[in-house]
Amino acid sequence: MTIIAFNRYWVVRWPWMLVNVLVLALLLGLSFWQWQRAAEKNKTLARIANWQQQGPVDIARLSIINATARDGVQVNFVGRWLAPMVWLVDNKMVNGRIGYDVLIAVEDLSSPQHSAALLVNFGWVAAPLQRDLLPAVDVPAELRIEGIFRTRTKGFLLGTNIENNGVWPMRIQQVDAVSLSAFLNQPLISGVVYQEKNSPFLIHYRPVILPPERHKAYALQWLLLAVAVVVIALLASARKHPPGVEL
Repeated sequence: MTIIAFNRYWVVRWPWMLVNVLVLALLLGLSFWQWQRAAEKNKTLARIANWQQQGPVDIARLSIINATARDGVQVNFVGRWLAPMVWLVDNKMVNGRIGYDVLIAVEDLSSPQHSAALLVNFGWVAAPLQRDLLPAVDVPAELRIEGIFRTRTKGFLLGTNIENNGVWPMRIQQVDAVSLSAFLNQPLISGVVYQEKNSPFLIHYRPVILPPERHKAYALQWLLLAVAVVVIALLASARKHPPGVEL
């Protein structure tokens, strides 16, 4: 099909046009998605900065904050490890090495026993060469918890989450407060504190891995590619003379 517009003949080939429309839609969708990610990162950073200004809290104060507003709260208290419970979060790569994040449950040392407990990601430890072996971890009975509380903890799960062989530590695939609370004799606040100081393990957690500016750059990149697709399609279909006429 040929269309005359702007003193040009435009040859429209429907299969080619469909391919271009699909590619254009994909590129625009990727651009919009990256822009949304930038907006989400900005909100996260703003929320964390706001909680930092308000100062750290202990478990008692954390528990009375609305569950939907707890994300990003700074936590600081002296905790008691609920021994012997240690969970090793599988498939954590740091500096090119595979290992585990060490997850423990603690209660506030200043609160009565069997008050609310809290999960703490204590840092990273390298995995042994043999898959059937787990690293030995040494957790102090009492420790100062200093970190950031995050409410989004679940990741992608394939198969069984907890490898429960009746011995500690136990290997898990993702942090699920509901399933882990079954090992405790007290209520568990849903979420995880990522330790930021004073840990015998390697602290590697960052609340935001890619900054908002990086996502905006990616969004612009996909948008420019979309523009390029449109320009190339127009140039390929434009004719000065009717198709089939040679001058």
